[in-house]
Amino acid sequence: MTTTNNSRARQSTNVDPTLSLNPVFVRPGEATEFDKFTLPPGPSLPETAYQIVHDEAILDGNSRLNLATFVSTWMDDEAKKLYAEAADKNMIDKDEYPATAAIEDRCWRILADLWHVPDKNDTIGTSTIGSSEACMLGGLALKRLWQEKRKAEGKPYDKPNLIMSSAVQVVWEKFCNYWDIEPRYVPVSPDHIILDGYNLEDYVDENTIGVVAILGQTFTGLYDDAVAIAKKLDEIQEKTGLDVKMHIDGASGAMVAPFCQPDLEWDFKIDRVNSISTSGHKYGLVYPGVGWVVWRNTAVLPESMIFHVSYLGGDMPTLALNFSRPGSQVLLQYYQFLRLGFEGYREVQQNSIDVATYLSSEIAKIGPFELVSKGDTIPVFAWVLKEGYTDKWTLYDLADRLRMKGWLVPAYPMADDMADVVLQRIVVKVGLSRDLASALLADIKGEVAYLDSLTVALPDSASSGSHFHH
Repeated sequence: MTTTNNSRARQSTNVDPTLSLNPVFVRPGEATEFDKFTLPPGPSLPETAYQIVHDEAILDGNSRLNLATFVSTWMDDEAKKLYAEAADKNMIDKDEYPATAAIEDRCWRILADLWHVPDKNDTIGTSTIGSSEACMLGGLALKRLWQEKRKAEGKPYDKPNLIMSSAVQVVWEKFCNYWDIEPRYVPVSPDHIILDGYNLEDYVDENTIGVVAILGQTFTGLYDDAVAIAKKLDEIQEKTGLDVKMHIDGASGAMVAPFCQPDLEWDFKIDRVNSISTSGHKYGLVYPGVGWVVWRNTAVLPESMIFHVSYLGGDMPTLALNFSRPGSQVLLQYYQFLRLGFEGYREVQQNSIDVATYLSSEIAKIGPFELVSKGDTIPVFAWVLKEGYTDKWTLYDLADRLRMKGWLVPAYPMADDMADVVLQRIVVKVGLSRDLASALLADIKGEVAYLDSLTVALPDSASSGSHFHH
């Protein structure tokens, strides 16, 4: 025993004296504090840097309980593995990553087919960083086409305008601002809460580059009526000769309608539709960082927007506003197409719609609320507080109470012409199960009971403005 102990003692003196065995949370940086706005003077252990970033990020809350975002918050383990394997690939490098470039090409062609493009051999599309970039590319093509036509006719081309609902997502405001286009907003009203062609002739003129129809408003989840818009544009052309085309902003609905509303007419079956955009990271079921845009044919995408790169000894057209970006999300999109197929997408999206309509029907039964939409288009629905129900609390107060339970259920004012109407909205995505939905309902009922028990009004701080920006 003595010999063994001495041997162990001698072995211990061979330990590298420079090694540090600091337990977690007492290592330098974790036991102290880094300056948040100055680069540290020296390196840290990777475990230390990870722990600090990890611990701060968990203050964000649980993304699965974020019912404000349209963005995917769940993917399966195989997808996560693929994500990690491809995180170092740069999507813009077509020549260096030809397999990823080929997969990108397959993905937008799959979407072109899904959206009934007239000629699969005469179409063009691209991946983007999200549906916002896709919208801007679609809008920019409309502007360039209009400018080229005006130049050829010897007419002024310096005052373009774009027509859309006042309930559009903020990307369209940005688009008009960045590219010097006059936005012409058709106001929403209780009788025309979507863009349906009503009074469209009051907005169209020779400087109109196009009309945007939204397949799934961010405010309510409702679809603009693309058929009615196209019909009104036909009537306008008969009277004025103005041939105005459409872009479909299908950020959410373009990945839901083909599967769950197959008889709905909204896509390239409508002759006036020049382009369609969607978000792969919303109901395309991919983690954040991918969108798609497809044009009816090559003729409606101006050549001035296309750049050419060498690809496998040939030429590959490329177009984007962003440059370097991860290739992993494109691979994840293709993974989902292969993993789910048409029927799998239909089942996933229909399940989300079923959960949304279950939630909306139960919320409608709770005394204070009146539904604005039911979640039977995209799985998104909204409600308002019944007029005159209470002067003690608002939907902003309910949103704050639910936030205390971990749920993010935003309250916000409707678009400009209905800004006095405050909505509350839920976005149902894959990952929100019926059990979680039932737990949410229980929390809503409990918080409503608490708010209804108030004998005095809550302070204005909770209801002074929305925490949410659509």
